[in-house]
Order: sequence, then C-alpha cells, then structure tokens
Amino acid sequence: MADKSAKSPPKPLRRWLWICLAFLLLIAVVVLLFSAEDTVDVQTSQSPLLPPKVSVITVTAKSARAQISSFAEVQPRWDAELRSAISGRITTVHDAALAGAQVSRGDPLFSIEKAPYESAVADAQMGLEQARLTLLRAQNDVTVARRQFERDRVDPPNDLALRLPQLGIAEKTVEAAQSRLNAAQSELSDTDVTAPFSGFVTRRFASLGQTVTPGEALVHLSDDQQFELVAEFSQADWALLDHPISGAFATLIHRSDEPLGQARVRRGGGFLDQDTRQVRVFLEIAEPDDRILAGDFLQVQIAGRTIADTLTLPESTLTRAGYIWLINIGDRLQRVTPEILFRNDGTITISAPEGTGPWRVAKTPLASFLPGQRVTPQSDEG
Repeated sequence: MADKSAKSPPKPLRRWLWICLAFLLLIAVVVLLFSAEDTVDVQTSQSPLLPPKVSVITVTAKSARAQISSFAEVQPRWDAELRSAISGRITTVHDAALAGAQVSRGDPLFSIEKAPYESAVADAQMGLEQARLTLLRAQNDVTVARRQFERDRVDPPNDLALRLPQLGIAEKTVEAAQSRLNAAQSELSDTDVTAPFSGFVTRRFASLGQTVTPGEALVHLSDDQQFELVAEFSQADWALLDHPISGAFATLIHRSDEPLGQARVRRGGGFLDQDTRQVRVFLEIAEPDDRILAGDFLQVQIAGRTIADTLTLPESTLTRAGYIWLINIGDRLQRVTPEILFRNDGTITISAPEGTGPWRVAKTPLASFLPGQRVTPQSDEG
C-alpha cells in the first residue's frame, strides 16, 4: 500500500502559496479602486462676488417734539373703609350697603339703634336750658348790684361786689352745655351712616343685628367719579419736558392703543422715588371716560419741548447691541452708537450724527455686518 503523505505537497509550501494568492488579490483591489476614482475638474471663476443687498431708508435732520410715556395705575381719589363712629346695634342695612352697589353721595348705608343717643340729646338740651336760666339770674344779679351802687353814688370796690365772676361762670356754663348738646346731636346723626362720596361698595363687613363699636369696619367704598395716576419717568425723560408742567395735560392710552381722553398734571418733580430713583408725576382725571376703571394700567403720554437736529427712525434700525448702521457715499457700512432721545409708536428719535445729511440707514441690520463692509443699498421708504 502506497504512502499518502508522499503525494501531497509539504505544509510550508502550501502556506507560501496562500500568502502569494492573498497578496495578488490585494493588489487587484487597489488597482480597481484607483481606476474607479472620480476625477473632478475644478474651474476657477474669474467673476468677483457681488456685495450683499441691504434695504436702506434715507432721512434728514428735522425738529421733533419730544413725547415721553410711562405706564401708571388708575387709582380712585377717594378710597375709604367706612367705620362706625359710635357703638350700638345695627337696625337697618340698606341696599346701597351691599357689595357691588353703586352709590351717590349722601345715600343711606346703615342705621344704628337711636334710643340711647336720643336720650343723650334730650339730657343735653335740658342741661343747656338750665345753664341759660343760671345765666339770666347772674345777669339780673349784676344789674341789681350796679343799680345799688349807682343809687348809693359810690364806686364798687371790686368785680366781686358787682357779681361779675358769677356772670362769667354762667356764660361759660352755657357754652359748655351748648357743646355737649352739639356732641350729642353729632352722635345721634352718626346712627345713620351715609356715603361720604359717590362710588362703588367693594366689600361689606357688618350685618343686620350686629352690635358694632367705635372704629369697627362697616363697608369699603371706592370713588368712581375722580381718579388719580402716579407716573414715573427717568431723569433723562424729565429733562425733555417744558417746565413747570403743573396744569399741563397728558394723553391716556389703553393697552390696546385705544385713546381714553386726557388727565391733568397736578404736580410733578421735586423729589425722587426712594425705590426706583425716578421722578414722580401726579395726575388727576376730573371727568373720566366710562372705559376708565380703577385698577387698570394706562399709558401716560406727555408732550415735551421741541428738539432740533433729530432723526426719527423705525425701531428695527436699532440692533440689540444699541447700534445703527449707516451707508456712506462709497456704499460701505459705518457703525454708530446713537443718542436715543425718546421712543414713540414704534419709532426712535435720535440726535443727528456728525456730518451733513441726508443719511442712509440700514432698515434691518444683520448680525454679520462689519464696519467698512461694502454693500449694495436698495431704497426702502416703507
């Protein structure tokens, strides 16, 4: 039987055979990849890039009247928590005292038991009559004493001989009795609680049959005929006004941009608010529009002085960093930090930059703008 190992090649020879085959396969793959690689022909463009287009508005320096504004809360001029001036049991609660009721000045709200106070008035009246009787007697005694000394043709030694001190005491007693009667009548009138001014009852504290004491709350009443506002302005805005401003009128605007009439400036300036360090202006509304409600926030606009050499621009021309971009004669960008005088109705009014106008201003500046960058301006006067 023949030996099988003699017919097969030796193992080292087979190993080198596989290595050669793998190497040839690798060379074939590399050649295939190089032959399949795309070749891109890059052509250099000889035409230059056009400068970016920029919408610009053209403005000239003009005189502008300053308009400063601030938001203020509408407050009733009279806003009071009515309290009982006397003690007693509430016998009547009128409809006008119910929460939400609109009352006029003098309308009855509560009635408190009157009997004790009517009795006090009667006692005070009796005391006054007695004091008057004592005064008449003292006056009569003085008259008799004077006549006696006149009949005897002698001078009285002193006032006591004429009973003048007794007359003075009697006169003071009448005055005291009259004061006690007035106080008793005042307390009797306090048993009928009436509205001291027109307004709305916002809350009721006392109920029918309740016994109240002096100083106890009955109702809360808020004025509906006269309103006040306190507007605060920065010192820079305050400097834009024509002074003094007392008696001037301010325009009231609702948050929906709806005009609501005018308010008169009662007083302004003189001190700064301790918290905000701003100037406070006090205004009053004597004849309010029906749409003006207490507690609402309104915009207060006050016309100031006329300022020369200003530019009025849309707010969109101002970047977040506080710059505006001008386009010079060579169509290059120029960055300027403006002096903003005031804002009004979506516009800003600034002091005119140095130089002579008109000025071309980028309407909507981009974050990519660079000083000196060349642009293609396009007019946009909208």
